[in-house]
Amino acid sequence: MTNKVFDTHLHIIDPAHPLQENNGYMPDPFTVADYQERIEGLNIQGGAVVSGSFQGFDQGYLIDALKALGSNYVGVTQVPGDTDDKRILELHEAGVRAVRFNVARGGSANLDELENLARRVYELAGWHAEFYIDARTIDEDLSQRIAALPAASIDHLGMHEDGLDNLLRLVEKGIKVKATGFGRVELDPTATIKAIVDVDPTALMVGTDLPSTRAKRPFENADFDLIAQALTPEQAAAVFWDNAAAFYLGDN
Repeated sequence: MTNKVFDTHLHIIDPAHPLQENNGYMPDPFTVADYQERIEGLNIQGGAVVSGSFQGFDQGYLIDALKALGSNYVGVTQVPGDTDDKRILELHEAGVRAVRFNVARGGSANLDELENLARRVYELAGWHAEFYIDARTIDEDLSQRIAALPAASIDHLGMHEDGLDNLLRLVEKGIKVKATGFGRVELDPTATIKAIVDVDPTALMVGTDLPSTRAKRPFENADFDLIAQALTPEQAAAVFWDNAAAFYLGDN
């Protein structure tokens, strides 16, 4: 891999910290050391550790992972809607930069709570909101709410080709999209990537989705090659690093 990469979507599963079943699922361990070994040779120089449904509201694993991974890695966490400002700022100091809403796995927030929390963490700490959601389920009300947020992204290319029109309407409004999880989506990644870049070349970001929990197949290095082949060299430089660095780190 020649492009410098910001991995916008990875999970660390540390058995030293609490885990909880989600729909009967409990993941295998995937430590920082496991992640670092797996990405060797991919030129990944930063990334975002994303809290999974099986981690609930635990922050200990995330804080430890960010300490181990270094300053180019940030956290995407799940927090209850009533989390106080002091705790948000503590998490920001630890490297958290976004809040995640796991709509696809039955997140706990209703739309009003979701919107209120997303706006509060942005105003308080500059965090954006991330949505794990099947784009087919984004109705007009939810689309308007997401588009009106100060900053937001959608995981895994919106999951399904039948949701592409819904996804592109959000891209037109400035929402970012992760080209991740090719082993869990039901769409043509190449066609979807090209459609997103045609609307907004700054919208698309990449990630490994490691360790690809519950996916039909795990991340393969060839997934990055597939993304690069769908883009011009200039677009690839932006998609693999620049867009995400601006979104997560505040620079290029």
